[in-house]
Amino acid sequence: MLLLFETPAGFALFKVLDEGKLSKVEDLGKEFASPDSARQIVKLKAFSKFENTAEALSATTQLIDSKPSKDLRKFLRSHCDGDILAVADSKLGNSIKEKLQIECVHNNSVMELMRGVRSQLNELISGLAAQDMAPMSLGLSHSLSRYKLKFSPDKVDTMIIQAISLLDDLDKELNTYAMRVREWYGWHFPELAKIVQDNILYAKSVKLMGYRSNAAKLDFSEILPEEVEAELKEAAVISMGTEVSDLDLENIKDLCNQVLSLSEYRAQLYDYLKSRMNTIAPNLTALVGELVGARLIAHGGSLLNLAKQPGSTVQILGAEKALFRALKTKHATPKYGLIYHASLIGQAAPKHKGKISRSLAAKAALAIRCDALGDGEDATMGLENRIKLEARLRSLEGKELSRSAGSVKGKPKIEFYDKDKKKGSGGMITPAKTYNPAADSILALTESLSKDDKEETEPEVAEEQKKKKKKKRSEPEDATPDVVDNAEVETEPAKKEKKKKRKHTEEADEDGDADASEKKKKKKKRKHAETEDGGANEASAKKDKKKKKKSAD
Repeated sequence: MLLLFETPAGFALFKVLDEGKLSKVEDLGKEFASPDSARQIVKLKAFSKFENTAEALSATTQLIDSKPSKDLRKFLRSHCDGDILAVADSKLGNSIKEKLQIECVHNNSVMELMRGVRSQLNELISGLAAQDMAPMSLGLSHSLSRYKLKFSPDKVDTMIIQAISLLDDLDKELNTYAMRVREWYGWHFPELAKIVQDNILYAKSVKLMGYRSNAAKLDFSEILPEEVEAELKEAAVISMGTEVSDLDLENIKDLCNQVLSLSEYRAQLYDYLKSRMNTIAPNLTALVGELVGARLIAHGGSLLNLAKQPGSTVQILGAEKALFRALKTKHATPKYGLIYHASLIGQAAPKHKGKISRSLAAKAALAIRCDALGDGEDATMGLENRIKLEARLRSLEGKELSRSAGSVKGKPKIEFYDKDKKKGSGGMITPAKTYNPAADSILALTESLSKDDKEETEPEVAEEQKKKKKKKRSEPEDATPDVVDNAEVETEPAKKEKKKKRKHTEEADEDGDADASEKKKKKKKRKHAETEDGGANEASAKKDKKKKKKSAD
């Protein structure tokens, strides 16, 4: 039996000297306690050394996929002549058996044998020191991890972070410069700010026009629509702006050139960011767009750091202040952060934004991990998840519509109309009712009702009178008059007291009314007297003035 053992330096092939000891798996570890006892069980037959790290990496990656490399196949053909081969991987043994027709074995005894060989590897392989083995294993592990992560310059996300930061700064600068152009040129032509709303078109118009007096001679068809151009020319004739010098106008034009150059560079930078996002994170771009995806990567630090975050963190990324403020004040936490600007959340109704943001964050977390650690470079996963989210949004809106339409479960009940079917017990079929025009007359109804009332009330009154007469007749004749007198005595004083109280209240009300009327009369007299006194005083004052004038004359 031969044993295939892989090392960072190369492939080793050991000859098993005592196969009988393999049956005792429990005692096999004791046989490798010392180098001498290990040499009695296995012996090195052949060794295939790797020439460089690239060869070691290619052979190791093929072994991970359970495939023998080309050098390993040559090595086994030359040294395995009808012997049984013990391997550490059953899948690798099956592929060797298919390609090389070498019988392979993999069981517990083989694994224990591998463990023992690994413990005494430096002693069993001559010329392979521990000092040389350590750097070999370290270099191979680094190369293997780099290969597994598919590290490449195309996957560098620092360019995206710098590009989105510069794009935000350019937007701020453009807004500042454009507002300065509007304010500066507004002294000369203030009406233009209301006519042309776009900042870039405003800067182009100012650069082309110069003085407002030139507007009537120029053609703005390449910049503005016909209606806006006509309005601009009319406003330029009757403008209330002040005059500016040639030097001022030159500086304004220079500022317009700066605005236009910055806008062109911003468009180029956006195209660059778009291409980098489609290369590095295609699935994330398909879900949330280039700008939102780039801001998420920049906020997370890198695509790999963002891939480590759960969907709940991706959902509120960018709203940390609001989150901690809500936790501190025990209020409701925010439902979205940077992800709010995604087009899917913008399409949703306000009451559905929370649900869609949660679903979008979960799908975005999966897309980020696929972009960071996956092998594929296409956006199939992102497009599929976007279709699912759009269907989810439509289902939410459809539920609300169906609920408002009718039944409790959300589906309106539609019944066929049958004019002859009557609702109720048995569903009896009756002919349709016809319109009765006689029911519109009111006088006949009132007369018939009054007659019916009289006929109903007359027998009732007659019956009541008969009952009263019977009661009087049925009263006992031997009733004592004392009882009647006592009842009359008891009722008469109560009646007198009630009458006295009524008279007292009526007198009090009359007295109150009389007092109120007297008070009103007194107030009127006082006012009349005051007015008469005021008139007398005025007359005396006039007489005094006349006397003074006569004396002065």
